[in-house]
Amino acid sequence: MVCGIVLCQINFMEKEMKDEYAPYRKLLLSLREKLVGKVDYMQEETLKKSRQDASGDLSNVPIHMADVGTDNYERELMIELMQSGEDSVRSIDDALERIEEGTFGICEACEKKINRERLKAVPYASLCVNCQREEELGNI
Repeated sequence: MVCGIVLCQINFMEKEMKDEYAPYRKLLLSLREKLVGKVDYMQEETLKKSRQDASGDLSNVPIHMADVGTDNYERELMIELMQSGEDSVRSIDDALERIEEGTFGICEACEKKINRERLKAVPYASLCVNCQREEELGNI
């Protein structure tokens, strides 16, 4: 019977922890929805430009080499932004998974609690400020 009580306490604590992070879950889901929408839009725009280029539509073909360079730069920038957005969506998905696992808000490097202010600013953060700084310096 003691095991049953302990399991109930563990389940209660897990539920309490998930409830504690419910606002973060809501924020993460909202952020994810916005990012996915932006990434989808950028993909459509990039695909549209590629189709125009492939179709040989001369009304959109740049006349000057500088225009060609600008078009290439814009396309590369759009691709980088899409990749960044996709990386952010993956980070958000990882954070949502950590909420479900009960490890949200715990630094993956030092295993200390991540400051709530940091989580408010970057709700998908997996590292505390100190460990993030160390990672950026290449020390982790």
